[in-house]
Amino acid sequence: MPLLRVALGQTNPRVGDMTANAAGIVAMARDAREQGADLIAFPEMSLTGYPIEDLALRPEFLTRAHHHLETLAQTLADEGIGNTPVIVGFPSGPLHDRARHVEHAIAHNSAAVLADGRIIGVYNKHHLPNYSVFDEYRIFRSAEGVTILRVNNCDVAIAICEDIWHDHGPVEAIAAEQPGLVLVINGSPFERDKDDVRVPLVARRAEQTRAHVAYVNMVGGQDDLVFDGDSFVTGPGGLVIARAPKFVEHLLVVDLELPDARVRAGQHGENVTVIDLPVVERVHPPLSPVTADETMTDAREAVWNALVLGLRDYVEKNGFNGVVLGLSGGIDSAVCASLAVDALGAQRVTGISLPSRFSSDHSREDAADLAARLGVEYRVEPIADGVATLEDQLKLEGVAAENLQARIRGVILMGISNSSGQLVLTTGNKSEIAVGYSTIYGDSVGGFAPIKDVPKMLVWELARWRNDEARKQGATPPIPENSIAKPPSAELRPGQVDQDSLPDYEVLDAILSMYVTDRSSRDDIVATGFERGEVDRIIDLVDRAEWKRRQGAIGPKISEMSFGRDRRLPITYRRDRAE
Repeated sequence: MPLLRVALGQTNPRVGDMTANAAGIVAMARDAREQGADLIAFPEMSLTGYPIEDLALRPEFLTRAHHHLETLAQTLADEGIGNTPVIVGFPSGPLHDRARHVEHAIAHNSAAVLADGRIIGVYNKHHLPNYSVFDEYRIFRSAEGVTILRVNNCDVAIAICEDIWHDHGPVEAIAAEQPGLVLVINGSPFERDKDDVRVPLVARRAEQTRAHVAYVNMVGGQDDLVFDGDSFVTGPGGLVIARAPKFVEHLLVVDLELPDARVRAGQHGENVTVIDLPVVERVHPPLSPVTADETMTDAREAVWNALVLGLRDYVEKNGFNGVVLGLSGGIDSAVCASLAVDALGAQRVTGISLPSRFSSDHSREDAADLAARLGVEYRVEPIADGVATLEDQLKLEGVAAENLQARIRGVILMGISNSSGQLVLTTGNKSEIAVGYSTIYGDSVGGFAPIKDVPKMLVWELARWRNDEARKQGATPPIPENSIAKPPSAELRPGQVDQDSLPDYEVLDAILSMYVTDRSSRDDIVATGFERGEVDRIIDLVDRAEWKRRQGAIGPKISEMSFGRDRRLPITYRRDRAE
């Protein structure tokens, strides 16, 4: 049987920066060619970055993409890679600015086959996802047909991401063509436990098509999405035989013994495009066997690395000098600061203590301890005098006076941000954001929320995991034990703790998981054993806090149901009390 050496380039593009993205593709393709690759593939929309959202409706953007693709094809040939087919994801559309304003989809989500210095074929995505974070049905056109790339007497069928998530359509058509390899290019975002879905799905497709399947996925942060890479190859029986690491750019090269396509020469169904490339004899030593990467089996490690990558890429791709955040001595700011140091290095992180007259000694000490452990720049900016001045001027009392403290802290953080070019991190977790347990324009101030999609109970788990990892490496645990152990508190009044107004976080997170993630009704939640009054109160808090969430900073999506793209509800809404 013919041997096909396949290279999967797991790249981290930046949306719109096609010059830099193309340069990254060329560099990785050069490496693949030096390793003797017969076929090189890159992720979905690897030329433009992904998702491109309404950029897909701009003819000028599509024209630029096509021109960059043509230039890329020629550059690959100039680099001596012209006789090796390279598959690159890009948006294909009209090649001229035919309208200033476009209200309908004009582009396809496409995979281009580049060889001999030109575009020799294009496959267009069939199934356009229109759920969760995806809005492709709105911005792309669907297509039909099968594209087979014949490389060194091996048939390779091309598919794009969502195409393989459906039993029928392109998968059935591909199976009828009996290719030796199904090559799937992807822009699939990270979610907790997504491997439990992704790998079994690809295994089923391998069994259905009786072919090897190569799954190449994007890596990197793009706004609130994190792409984890985790590219892999399965055999025809669905067993994973090679796998790339998660959360880093990587080139995975693997030798595959595939059926000889010459036995089926000319035997193709309708609407099948065959791109037949000349056989190129290559002499290269066999690769060492590639085993599936078994690292990062701890779900907490995967979440931590997703949060680090999402934060790092948001800062780097948007050109911030670093980050600044308030350090309260509590668990949330401690975890956010630790994530920031892992993402950017201590020299690019500034922690600000903003004590009021209600701040406890242990909170101030814990904040200073955290900063020392992390090695970050640390400043103390007391707010008591400013609060007293405005309280007296505005005659504020009660909640209004409490919120004033948070808002003055926000003003200070934004002032430092404006003068330093650092991004303010807001430190609220998913549980607090769900029930509106924050001060709008106060502790919600910030441009990025690293733990926005992390429930409170998971925040504690991540803190313990990160400290354990430090101990294993012989390093100082970054998070003070007191920040983990003490009852959480906003410290806006004497003796305040979160549980004065919220149930225990274990109970709160369980109710929120059912109501927000599972979309369970209040009756269904009560039926699991929770007290009806408590359930009613939590649901009302969630519904009433929609206006706050709509104005909040974005943060890395790690769950099946995050606030933002996943969950779109009206702000003005009143539940019928008869329900």
